[in-house]
Amino acid sequence: MFTDLDQLISRFSELLSQISPLKGFLFVVFFFTVWFLPAIAAFFLNRKHFRKILAANVPAGLSWIAWVALLAWAVTGKLRDKDGAEGQIASDGNKEAGVSGKHAAPSGR
Repeated sequence: MFTDLDQLISRFSELLSQISPLKGFLFVVFFFTVWFLPAIAAFFLNRKHFRKILAANVPAGLSWIAWVALLAWAVTGKLRDKDGAEGQIASDGNKEAGVSGKHAAPSGR
């Protein structure tokens, strides 16, 4: 059993020694780009739950089902407000959604 493992390790080390450093670097960049694709998509699509998607991306990369589900969440998730606020309360009690406080609709209180 260990002889098979030793042969596998020696074949893998031979393969690594034949790869140029540039090809190895490009492979690593490509690998991490694909692994973190849901987080990259959530960032560029301005999703509200970007931090949660980024945190869930590390373990989700180990399972294709979880990774695909996370990618779907990143593409179809809620948008963040234009000013970057995630539901801050204005001084008059209305939620800010890119509208200033004096032009906001009355709250009905």
